[in-house]
Amino acid sequence: MSRPGELVTIVADGRELRVPAGTSVAAALLGGGVWAFRQSVGGEMRAPLCGMGICFECRVTIDGVPHRRACLVPAKDGLEVHTASRELA
Repeated sequence: MSRPGELVTIVADGRELRVPAGTSVAAALLGGGVWAFRQSVGGEMRAPLCGMGICFECRVTIDGVPHRRACLVPAKDGLEVHTASRELA
């Protein structure tokens, strides 16, 4: 269990990001330079809009579970996150 302010490591699209424990996954990704979280059905790249779980634009795969709202999941050691940006590389 991590303590507030302690740094934890998440793996985002194969890249390690160190962030304070409890930071939302969305904030961790944005801070790590990830700007494309998912692709709309029309092919447009999408990223967080509201930051509080209402818009559903921050959906990513976390620990193998798709469509998780990254703004509602706190970062903790070992989380594995996959976004649409890995498909664009």
